[in-house]
Amino acid sequence: MPSGTGASYRGEYLEGSVVVFDKTQSRSIYSLGFFGKPLGIPKPKGTQFDEPLVLDLIEARYLMEEGYLEVYRDGVRMSTEELIEAGRASYSKYEELYLVYRDLRKRGYYVSTGIKFGSDFAVYVYGPGIDHAPFIVLVRSKEEELWATDIVRAGRLSTTVRKNFLIATPDLEKGLVRYLSISWARM
Repeated sequence: MPSGTGASYRGEYLEGSVVVFDKTQSRSIYSLGFFGKPLGIPKPKGTQFDEPLVLDLIEARYLMEEGYLEVYRDGVRMSTEELIEAGRASYSKYEELYLVYRDLRKRGYYVSTGIKFGSDFAVYVYGPGIDHAPFIVLVRSKEEELWATDIVRAGRLSTTVRKNFLIATPDLEKGLVRYLSISWARM
């Protein structure tokens, strides 16, 4: 996705999400790289929907920082810092999650929530609805303990759904992310 030259889309901050009500803008933002979810459509096929688009605060920040999105709350334009504060209030590991999300996007992947896989993100090569996500990503800070049961649970799940399991460890000070891939061997 090329960097934006000026925000051309408008979203409204509503209770921990950003909603793009203009349906033409909704389709356009979604087509930029599978951003957000059309309201009431769990698995959209292309951009042939006529619904508002719901962005989580991680996606909204990314689009805002790339210059594509302006976010308003009660009719007043929010600053990036205000959106970040809202994200911190909504997510316990907001900065870590955002750094991993941004890194994956910059690497050319399409990223969506991984909650149905028991992870933080599902990562696609071509996009949701086009291919299956080959990766599920669990974000853990350097300070967090990783228990053997966490690895076994994630490994069993990723094997069951035929996905590669990655642990992403963001370094907020350096702005870098390290990835650990765990593969299971049949014996």
